[in-house]
Amino acid sequence: MRVDGELIAYLEDLSCLTLSGEEKRRLTEDLENILGYMSLLSGIDTEGVPERSHPFDKCNAFREDAVKTSPERVLVLKNAPETMRGMFAAPKVIE
Repeated sequence: MRVDGELIAYLEDLSCLTLSGEEKRRLTEDLENILGYMSLLSGIDTEGVPERSHPFDKCNAFREDAVKTSPERVLVLKNAPETMRGMFAAPKVIE
């Protein structure tokens, strides 16, 4: 795939960005380097490599879900700088 001004303009529009001439030049160069490297990787012989191979024996490294009781609300709210009606009070951030 060739990275040209048309592709950069499309990506600029898609991402709602306005890029300077220098940024467009750098982006073009970076994308060409990335795609060139991907092309190099596509040439690697992967015959005999199982799909989705993983370096660990265990497929799911997540812990088991365990039901635990929640701490008492009063104890949790002791750590709050401010409370309001039994909840954490925070400054308004949306107008």
